[in-house]
Amino acid sequence: MKPMKAQEVLIESFRSGLPQLDSLLQGLLPGDNVVLQVDHLGEYPYFAGAFIEQSIKDGHKCVYLSFAAHSPILKPVKGLEIIRIDPSPGFDYFSAEVHRIIKEHGRKCCYVFDSLSDLVDEWATDELLANFFQVTCPYLYQVDAIAYFALRRGQHGNSAISRIRETTQVLIDIFCVEKNTYIQPLKVSGRYSRQMFLPHLITADSWVPVARSGDAARLLSSVVKQPLSIRNESIAPWDSVYRKLLEHYETGGIFEGDRISDLKEALSRMLIGNHKKLVELSNRYLTLENLLQIRQRVIGSGRIGGKSAGMLLARGVLNSTKGNFEYSNILEEHDSFYIGSDVFFTFLVNNDLFLDRLELNKKGSLSWDEFNKLEQRFLEGNFKDEILEQFRDMIDYYGQAPIIVRSSSLLEDGFTDAFAGKYRSEFCANQGSPESRLNELLTAIKLVYASALNPDALAYRKKRGFSEGDEQMAILVQRVSGVPYRQYFFPALAGVAFSRNLFAWTDRIDSQKGMIRLVFGMGTRAVNRVSGDYPRMIAVSHPALRPETATEVSKYSQRMVDAIDISANDFKTIPFNKI
Repeated sequence: MKPMKAQEVLIESFRSGLPQLDSLLQGLLPGDNVVLQVDHLGEYPYFAGAFIEQSIKDGHKCVYLSFAAHSPILKPVKGLEIIRIDPSPGFDYFSAEVHRIIKEHGRKCCYVFDSLSDLVDEWATDELLANFFQVTCPYLYQVDAIAYFALRRGQHGNSAISRIRETTQVLIDIFCVEKNTYIQPLKVSGRYSRQMFLPHLITADSWVPVARSGDAARLLSSVVKQPLSIRNESIAPWDSVYRKLLEHYETGGIFEGDRISDLKEALSRMLIGNHKKLVELSNRYLTLENLLQIRQRVIGSGRIGGKSAGMLLARGVLNSTKGNFEYSNILEEHDSFYIGSDVFFTFLVNNDLFLDRLELNKKGSLSWDEFNKLEQRFLEGNFKDEILEQFRDMIDYYGQAPIIVRSSSLLEDGFTDAFAGKYRSEFCANQGSPESRLNELLTAIKLVYASALNPDALAYRKKRGFSEGDEQMAILVQRVSGVPYRQYFFPALAGVAFSRNLFAWTDRIDSQKGMIRLVFGMGTRAVNRVSGDYPRMIAVSHPALRPETATEVSKYSQRMVDAIDISANDFKTIPFNKI
């Protein structure tokens, strides 16, 4: 649907009865079908009741279509027509009755439907529920009606939810955490604002966007236990081992002793890797719950790569450290996703790039002009539908939070070779409509995939004898740490730490204690040295010591800041004094 101009939205919009919701969605437009996904049906009447009350005041025809066994969503009031329909005769009869009612009430009528989830109790399948919505929603849109529907989260298959999402104009998540209620729009056709797709805390006075990265990660990771659409599972170990371990975990134990240890190690090898040291570290520092959580956030199948494994193991080591200090109290909750290494090979095969990869690995060299042409072929490639669906799930999960798409090849950050700087990472400002955000993500993924064959990477692998090796590219997708400030998004402090300090500038410094390079804003300026700009150098053994003299502090200081420009939907480098 073509986005409407602000003036048109103002003239044509209906009101929801909740000023905060009107502000968030920029009003309800004629033809809007509004689907609310709720944990408990008790959350639905608050929104449906406010909508009908406001619509009656505004002089609109209002109809409540009641068909479910649950308690009534709306109470009888003047101006509201309540129509009871029996769904037991089946999909055909029920759909025909609803269409007859819509036709009789004409244009711009306001409807509230009972919970669609209850139709499955009558009809026994999600398929018929999705069929009903797909034939009813377009008719309501055609007659400029507004209709509210509810779905109970977790009670429907991914196929049905996907069809409903594709058909509806507005899809909203409602969820509760620690007695607080949150709302997060997932789809809003024809309208857009900078904070529309962020989760919002509902309070008596206002709806507050959850924009800080740590708060958002902690909130959503506690709510969304299964963030990705479940694919058609097979009897292959990738699925069967996971299912057995999940059943064991959820039931409190169906396996004992060596059997559970063997299954846990098998899952670890599938996800983390086969290297002896990786297996040892995983067995020691990653719990069964950790591995199940990782598996639930893998897009496609395959290993998660060296960078992802290193991050997770490092967190495991810190969280397992005994002492007076609890690292879990200061570590920001992470809610990363992992694009499995198998997806890389499937992408190559389906887009006629696999043989090119074989030839380039044998050759071990490529000019940059040749690589630019090859990179364009990657950008023109396509992913399988089931992978695209999981990418959409990930985009829905993050909303408008900035993300970074990072290379995590199987050899990267290994015990013998780091591959530092050889592969690509791409920031996604992640603003705009869900479709534009998906396209931005796809471009970033393809650029990371292409970087596996860039001239520097080929030469590096050839030099170290890896050119014929099985170097697959997995990807780590992370929420960018930071907070919004004006039009920008960035962390107050970021940096990179080294276990050894190779730049000890005085004998007082213990080089074995390590060093930190710290900057204001995104950590890219700490990782990548930039001429004329300097990070703060901190010796861990003596953090108060500076390498500069008092007169040199100003000269050897940070002058530029890396940040994500939310308004421009881009990564920017800005003079320090402009922030």
